[in-house]
Amino acid sequence: MAKKRSGARPDGGEILEDAVEGVAREAAWKLAAAPRRRKGYVRELVRLQFELLKLQDWVKREGLRVVVLFEGRDAAGKGGVIKRISESLNPRHCRIVALAAPTERERGQWYFQRYVAHLPARGEITLFDRSWYNRAGVEKVMDFCTPEEHSEFLRAVPQFEEMLIRSGIVLVKYWFSVSDDEQERRFRERIRNPIKRWKLSPMDVKSRARWIDYSRAKDEMFAATDTDLSPWYVVDADNKKRARLNCIAHLLRQIPYEEIKPAKVRLTPRQKDDGYVRPAKDSQRWVEAIY
Repeated sequence: MAKKRSGARPDGGEILEDAVEGVAREAAWKLAAAPRRRKGYVRELVRLQFELLKLQDWVKREGLRVVVLFEGRDAAGKGGVIKRISESLNPRHCRIVALAAPTERERGQWYFQRYVAHLPARGEITLFDRSWYNRAGVEKVMDFCTPEEHSEFLRAVPQFEEMLIRSGIVLVKYWFSVSDDEQERRFRERIRNPIKRWKLSPMDVKSRARWIDYSRAKDEMFAATDTDLSPWYVVDADNKKRARLNCIAHLLRQIPYEEIKPAKVRLTPRQKDDGYVRPAKDSQRWVEAIY
């Protein structure tokens, strides 16, 4: 792991000295531990994650505001790519937004209101695991909104996104496309695997019975919201690993960035011992060392 160093910076906060070397050591460990057939994937993923670190540094320095939407069918792999993007980044500046069903109060708000509250400030990246496009998908198919509300959403959302972009927000929209057969295989895997079972919600099961309805809703959504100013980028998600690499590589091309040379940091001497005595170990509740 990179060594934590503290020092003065214009924006304050913690500085990680030798971060590149530290990440390189972790990357080498991952490669050594990975099965031979996965080394190509892991190596490329690590390379892209290095680039994501450079991108985040650039976003912070330039004060950019970045919003990335991840949409698609259930089990299309949205969560996997979000995890790979965010795991190497500073969570103080890269946030994941995955909202639950709206509360009774939120149902009485302007539809976009609860999403606006999660938009990034300067120097931040926000990853939406599903977004305001719920209204064009699950809400329409499952009759959680009226036909009038759905029509108004399709009319208003291009204007809403234009307003975001004109305000300076970098908006990138991804649709993860998965085939019927592959979705069913992933659903069955989630049923069998206790670790993944939580991912399969009752709504996911219902969605299988409405496959064609979801397809029609998606086509209608694209027709209204795939604009030159705010286009949809479709990711072939039948192969999860390829989908992750392709999506991250594409995202990096959407935001021109440069590598920022890290500031040199000098570690100050530790405070002199003035007779401090640490408490006895048996006076504290230690976690049992079973490993």
